[in-house]
Amino acid sequence: MHLADGLLSAPIYLGGYAIAGLTTWYCLRKIDRQPDPRAGIPKASLLTAAFFVASGIHIPLPPTSVHLVLNGLLGTVLGYYAFPAIAIGLFFQAVMFGHGGLASLGINALMMGIPALLAYQIFQGRRWLLKQGDRRWVIGLFAFFAGAVGLGLAVVLFALIAILALPANLDSATEQAAIYAIAIAHIPLMALEGIFTTLLVLFLQRAKPELLEIGPRS
Repeated sequence: MHLADGLLSAPIYLGGYAIAGLTTWYCLRKIDRQPDPRAGIPKASLLTAAFFVASGIHIPLPPTSVHLVLNGLLGTVLGYYAFPAIAIGLFFQAVMFGHGGLASLGINALMMGIPALLAYQIFQGRRWLLKQGDRRWVIGLFAFFAGAVGLGLAVVLFALIAILALPANLDSATEQAAIYAIAIAHIPLMALEGIFTTLLVLFLQRAKPELLEIGPRS
């Protein structure tokens, strides 16, 4: 689920880089305000590698195939580290596998990184439940929605950008039908990523809960 080079105009690519750069600056600023900004780097490195590898795990869902994205998982576990981690992962996917491209790197980073930040906010929303927020079923429920929504919003952004950027010389009806088919094929994957995020978060909550404390309470 990457937007390839050549689909959008140059001003959009430049705008994507500009907004992605500002978002990265904002995330790094939030990280720098944490008590130990370097503490999350090993965890971020590990999940960046998982995000990088996930694009090679294809799941056949006729009439197309999809691959794991894990942006919701990264947002849930990494917090503000997630956006820089996704940008780095996308860079290496473009250079090594040809997924997406360097021109579209900024747009792809926004398309996957912004939903990851939203997933973080969803997972942190469990704290509004006060004492109930520490119960395993509450943590699991919020983790599921964070993982599923992270991917779902990325798919919506992908479909909107791809449809709005269709060249005039293409058969728009056919291309839109293909984009809708890809989007619909990701619905089961949303549930899968939600379940995977839930299982990992519940494991960390039991085995190493400090890894889920990714920022000060707000």
